[in-house]
Amino acid sequence: MRNPNKFIITLFLIGFISAQDYTYTKIQAIPDLSFMKDVYTGLDVLDQMDFSQLKGKTISILCNQASVNRNGQHLLTLLREVDDVHVLAIFLPQYGLFASEDPKLKMMGNKSIDPIFGARVIDLFKRVLYPPEWSMRDADLILIDMQDTGVRYTTYMTTVSKVLESAAKYRKPVLLLDRPNPLRGDVMDGPVVRTAYQSLEGYHLVPIRHGLTIGEYALMVNEMGWLKDLARADLTIIPLSNWERTMWLDDTGLPVPSMLPGVQGVESLLAYMGMYLFKGTNLNIGHGTDQPFFRIGAPWISGRILWKKVQGLDLPGVRFHQIRYKPQAIHDAERGPYYAGQMCSGLLMEVTNRNDFDPLATSTALMMLTYKLYGKHFEWIAGGYVDKLFGYNLLRIFAAQGKPPDYLPPLWLHDVLRFSEFRQNFLLYE
Repeated sequence: MRNPNKFIITLFLIGFISAQDYTYTKIQAIPDLSFMKDVYTGLDVLDQMDFSQLKGKTISILCNQASVNRNGQHLLTLLREVDDVHVLAIFLPQYGLFASEDPKLKMMGNKSIDPIFGARVIDLFKRVLYPPEWSMRDADLILIDMQDTGVRYTTYMTTVSKVLESAAKYRKPVLLLDRPNPLRGDVMDGPVVRTAYQSLEGYHLVPIRHGLTIGEYALMVNEMGWLKDLARADLTIIPLSNWERTMWLDDTGLPVPSMLPGVQGVESLLAYMGMYLFKGTNLNIGHGTDQPFFRIGAPWISGRILWKKVQGLDLPGVRFHQIRYKPQAIHDAERGPYYAGQMCSGLLMEVTNRNDFDPLATSTALMMLTYKLYGKHFEWIAGGYVDKLFGYNLLRIFAAQGKPPDYLPPLWLHDVLRFSEFRQNFLLYE
């Protein structure tokens, strides 16, 4: 049975925030928690409503390691205490459920099984992109609870979109639990991906830093018909309570779980947002060390020369240090790390003020500078992979033309301004 000692029982006497309807999407009416200071996720709100929307239903769930309530309890742990809910399947995004080997899962033959519910666990990134037919056909409801990163080239929203596409195909209702954008909701940055460069890491036409919650993002996708074949899902969103757009995730009082391998905390996520662009090059960015995304180096770089050149760029909110380091091989790494076992020279990045730090301006400046200094060794890899991450090929073109690093940010500012205006219709919070 459920524990009746919840954070505020009397809130049901206070009233509910009214629901808001869009053409294809419903925003669930929720308890009014404005008299409290804490931020509550969609999962916290669903818990407070005693999981009533799930009772008597067979459900399939999309979640990851960050699907926890404000007390750090995972969604699957909470559902174990809810009567009359049958979990049919658990869908996993890229990096799995707990971003590493998960003791909550066990193997039966070659199938991963959740031992609590006996539900099949299905990887929606490595093996298949869409849920299998039975996991949709035999479910009454699809539940989504994912902490997105706020960065376009994280594939989590791609997986959410694939699940929405399947739900639309099989006409199954979807309940999505909203969570904060960890990098604030009032800051956007980077170019909008061009249609010719769309990929799993750039599935929708948004800037690299989009400033949307996962609920707002899904709302926009569903209302705009951005799903395959213009499909629309029967989508209901349980919104956040008391979240403000100026908040970083660690301002909310909510747990700050690891959202990606090697990313711990808000500043680490900011570093990832910029430095991940280097995955399209042959430089090491700290993979194989204890500071991924805070380093840049290679055996053919002179850290002393690069440091001197970077000092002249006067990049805000960040400080650089000369370093030498040796990346170590990573077991089961999908690719790299570059120069494992070799001594690299380069820079260590220190974020001194995250409000002033501009991850994309910093990373693109470093990339263009490194290209200029070490053009004989610098390589673009994987057939222009950086174009898919950046959104189109302008970064490579400007580097080849020897343009100054500060040429790029004003060009993507136009994209940011247009997107800022466009997204207004889908913002659920002030």
